[in-house]
Amino acid sequence: MNTAKDKIKEMFDVGAHFGFSKSRRHPSTLPFIFGRKNNVEIFDLEKVEEKLEEAKAFAATVAGEGKQILFVGGKKESQRPIKEIADKIDMPYVSGRWIGGTLTNFNEIKLRTKRLLDITDQRDKGQLGKYTKKEKLLIEREIIKLEDRFGGIVNFNGKPGVLFIIDADKEENARNEAIKEGIPVISLMSSDCDVTKVDYAIPANDSSVRSITYFLNEIAEAYESGKKAKKAE
Repeated sequence: MNTAKDKIKEMFDVGAHFGFSKSRRHPSTLPFIFGRKNNVEIFDLEKVEEKLEEAKAFAATVAGEGKQILFVGGKKESQRPIKEIADKIDMPYVSGRWIGGTLTNFNEIKLRTKRLLDITDQRDKGQLGKYTKKEKLLIEREIIKLEDRFGGIVNFNGKPGVLFIIDADKEENARNEAIKEGIPVISLMSSDCDVTKVDYAIPANDSSVRSITYFLNEIAEAYESGKKAKKAE
């Protein structure tokens, strides 16, 4: 089992300690800043580790209650890791533009995901023969469009136990919908973010693929551990 010291080294190795310049710092992150190097502020990884453990404990609790975790991130650096890790543990995700109403108007969103499932199923079963060549082409284009927008939430039940957002300030629409629906938020947030706006902020580098992937894995593993612990009971 990794100790806190091991975790700090792991975070250091993936560059989790790098923030932004002092001029970009949000006042709420000041308690987590250790110092500066080459005008880049450096996070105190001991404090980051504490916040990470709090977030992981909550993710495990959500899993134990049988609730979903929804992964969210529109940043280019976050899109592939979010999809891969969410798929790995069979959880819903949004890796791209947040679709308004995903939480607050889920019934409408469900109609779109149902449409995606229905026409994909017809295609896969070879049931598009009744359509003209042009109609088939239009259906294929519709599948691509729906897959791009809703492919990550076809197994979403509409009421997750928590959102894990990469940079909740950038993804403010997702964060605000979660707040409106009373859904807790975990977020990886760099030094330019307001960490007071989420329930479980992890103040660390939210702009590099290695750092993002590390924290996604940590939360996903904690969630899976919570599921296993519940089954063991």
